[in-house]
Amino acid sequence: MKYIVIGLGDYGFALADELATVGHEVIGVDNKASHVEPLKEKLAAAFVMDATDEQALSALPLNNVDAVIVAIGENFGVSVRVTALLKLHKVEHIFARANDEVHRSVMQAFNIEKILSPEVDAAHKLVEIIEFGYDFEVFHVDKDHAVVKFSVPNKLIGYSVPQLRLTEEFGLKHIATIRGKVQKNALGIKYTEHNVLMDAPDDMALEEGDQLTFFGKYSDFRRFWKAL
Repeated sequence: MKYIVIGLGDYGFALADELATVGHEVIGVDNKASHVEPLKEKLAAAFVMDATDEQALSALPLNNVDAVIVAIGENFGVSVRVTALLKLHKVEHIFARANDEVHRSVMQAFNIEKILSPEVDAAHKLVEIIEFGYDFEVFHVDKDHAVVKFSVPNKLIGYSVPQLRLTEEFGLKHIATIRGKVQKNALGIKYTEHNVLMDAPDDMALEEGDQLTFFGKYSDFRRFWKAL
């Protein structure tokens, strides 16, 4: 897929770099040469450009990419003007970063496709790591519900999923069990290979290295984790 990333500060730089690494075609834009130069060899194209200049911005293939990402966060005015210019050029898919609620509200008024809040997301992720541990992954479906994957705690090893009674006591819906099997590579180094078991037998006992995936209210996951 093709993307234009406008603003190559810390967030935009990492975003453009990662998109290119996984195989997407990326055009990077920033008004500072020091932000552009390190990415020139990795991106499809990288330009030192003032994106608030409508004439300069219109030179980009705005309507021939899958999305334009406004990664500017530090300068509210620049972020808003660039987004307004993209709307003026009828760019269909715009993702834009918002640093606070005022910034978010303005972006919502533009009716863009996606508002990005990397600082907020990072803070939420750190809280989840602190509260649940590193073997706990959360995908928030909305503000109340989430899909959660976690490694089976030692105290639950030997039980089957129905015996945990997570549906009856916490309202959590079991999606899949992921069985971990320790393997050795050609160098004799151990690693864990995981296989998703969508229809695991009800009487299958959980083992060390297994992971469980559930869907439900995020508050109920927190209740369950605290009850362990």
